[in-house]
Amino acid sequence: MNITELTVHELQEKIKNKELNAKEILNAYLDRIQAREKDVQAFVTILKEESKNELEKIQKEKEELNDFDGIPIGVKDNICTKGIKTTCSSKMLENFISPYDASVIEKIKENNMIILGKLNMDEFAMGGSTEYSYFKKTKNPWNLNKVPGGSSGGSAAAVAANMVPWALGSDTGGSIRQPASFCGVVGLKPTYGLVSRYGLVAFASSLDQIGPITKDVRDCALLLNIIAGHDEKDTTSCNRNNIDYTKALKNDVKGMKIAVPKEFFAEGINQEVKSKLEEAAKIYEELGATVEEISLDIAKYSLATYYIIACAEASSNLGRFDGIRYTYRTKEFKNLKELYRKSRSEGFGAEVKRRIILGTYVLSSGYYDAYYKKAQKVRTLVMNQFKEVFNKYDLILTPTSPTVAFDIGSKSNNPLEMYLADICTVSVNIAGLPAISIPINVDSQGMPIGMQLIGNKFCEETILNAAYTYEQKIKFREKYRPEFKS
Repeated sequence: MNITELTVHELQEKIKNKELNAKEILNAYLDRIQAREKDVQAFVTILKEESKNELEKIQKEKEELNDFDGIPIGVKDNICTKGIKTTCSSKMLENFISPYDASVIEKIKENNMIILGKLNMDEFAMGGSTEYSYFKKTKNPWNLNKVPGGSSGGSAAAVAANMVPWALGSDTGGSIRQPASFCGVVGLKPTYGLVSRYGLVAFASSLDQIGPITKDVRDCALLLNIIAGHDEKDTTSCNRNNIDYTKALKNDVKGMKIAVPKEFFAEGINQEVKSKLEEAAKIYEELGATVEEISLDIAKYSLATYYIIACAEASSNLGRFDGIRYTYRTKEFKNLKELYRKSRSEGFGAEVKRRIILGTYVLSSGYYDAYYKKAQKVRTLVMNQFKEVFNKYDLILTPTSPTVAFDIGSKSNNPLEMYLADICTVSVNIAGLPAISIPINVDSQGMPIGMQLIGNKFCEETILNAAYTYEQKIKFREKYRPEFKS
């Protein structure tokens, strides 16, 4: 039995039947990290001794372990963890140790899960390939010459490579779903406000959302159960009744109405991706759902709208990193102005500086009305068009990404081409909707293809059930797995 290939719910079953114990599981994952991290480069910080000590402490305090006691997890490195480095994969925060836990981390610890480490990402979550990390470039476990996606590339790659059973990521414009698609795992971006953002280092506050990256849909529902819920420390947190999302996994989509927007299958989408998504739509019909093509022309406006809003908010949020307080400070400066300039110039990478400059520009006097204000108006149009679709349909089916994972270095010097890779995901964040990416097949080169299911606000149960039903039908994990090609 290969312990690290098991899902969390399978691990729980093994523990319950006394076929495994928490110590065996932890050691198996630590061994797997030692064997595979040199190839995949998914971690910024590995907590080997800390995780062993934490498990020992839990076992001393509890004679019998509950469902999640001792279950390992990985955490994206922009989620604050008390006493552990939270770097955002940036030189600016290279030595920052958070004095508090994010609300999601408090919930993880309340359930006695073991944090195995902090996972690599694009610097300050700005990027779609995890090539913009200050520390290292994470590789895709399916092919080490390919990117894992981003910005949660470390989280997705670690799950795909079986170095963690599941992980937390963050999604501002597709940063959970796109790497999940590239790495052949499941990634959920919850409804804005369902999961607290307190303790998530902000990129774009009106778009950011923490969510799970897992091996299958049931694990996704399990982790959402833990991290969802109202938080008084987050003013955008919504007060919803506690829901057991695993009860939504009914393996039945009969009578469900699914919309397929033709604009997401137009020019720019890889033909193999398009073909596999069309097959997926037919499978849903065979399973009893009604699938209809619709027009959703917001796609052509969403990308520009997203980058204006996201960069504007990033410009504002990153203003605090000035070299004065807890961030990187340049060693040589003559005055305060030079201290600010040199600290930020040396501390931030090229992509972060690019977005700060763009955000400052669209917020500046004379351009605010022309760009930022107009983008906010378009945002309202995007929300309204989604609302019209959900008056008639339960779900929207699209590709997660127009392509499979691309070669390392092939787009990192062409920002516009990298931004275009987000075309299928950004409208979800603009509208604050939930969406999931699940693997449905592989292309002719053996790289995973992801399908995105978008739901109405707080309809996570619907998208989880639809994803679960499809997953049970095709059994992707039984047919395909990464082989660390290079």
